[in-house]
Amino acid sequence: MVRYEKNIKRVVDIILSLIGLLILSPVILIVSILVKVNLGSPILFKQERLGYNGEVFKIIKFRSMTNEKNLKGEILRDKDRTTKFGKILRKSSLDEIPELINVLKGEMSIVGPRPLLVEYGEYYTKEQFRRHSVRPGITGWAQTNGRTSITWSKTFKLDVWYVDNMSFLLDIKIILMTIVKVLKKSDTVDKRDKVVKYFNDTDTSTNE
Repeated sequence: MVRYEKNIKRVVDIILSLIGLLILSPVILIVSILVKVNLGSPILFKQERLGYNGEVFKIIKFRSMTNEKNLKGEILRDKDRTTKFGKILRKSSLDEIPELINVLKGEMSIVGPRPLLVEYGEYYTKEQFRRHSVRPGITGWAQTNGRTSITWSKTFKLDVWYVDNMSFLLDIKIILMTIVKVLKKSDTVDKRDKVVKYFNDTDTSTNE
C-alpha cells in the first residue's frame, strides 16, 4: 500500500504551490507594492523556525511590521511596530502567501503543524515534539480548530493527532476549512499567553 505522507503528499505540495503562486501572482504583485509603500524595504520577512525533524529553516512572509527603533537604537516591541496595514495583512492571512516558496523548496507543506520559533524547541515534551515528524504547514488541523484562540497544549494535541491521522482526504478537508475561515475572518484573536512556559499548561486555563 502506497503511503500518502511518503509518496504522494510531496507531489501534491509541489503541484498546489505552483498553482497557488500562478493564480495568486496578481495578488502577490499588489501586496508587494503595498508593503513597499506602507512599510518600505525589505518587502519579505525571513525568520528561523523549527521544521521537519527539528531542522532549522527560514520561513518567508510578507513584512507586516516597521523597523522602528527607540532613541537608544533598540528595535521597538512587536505591538509598537505593527501598523493598521500590517494588522490587515495578518488578519487576512495575505502575509502567509510567500510561504508557498518554502513549500516548493521542500521546507514546508501546504498542510501540517505551524512552524514555531527555534527557541521554543527546548520547551516541548517528547510527545509534543512529534509534531516535527512531518513537514510544517501553511495551515493545519489546529489552525482550523481554534488557531490562536486555544491553548498551546490543545494546539499541540491537535498537531500530534494530525501526525497520527494524516491522509489525502484530511488534507483536502483542512484546506477547504481554512478557505472558509479566512473568508469569514474567524479565530483571528490571539488569546494565548506569549510566555512559553504555558506550552505545558492545562486546557482548563483562562486562555480558552
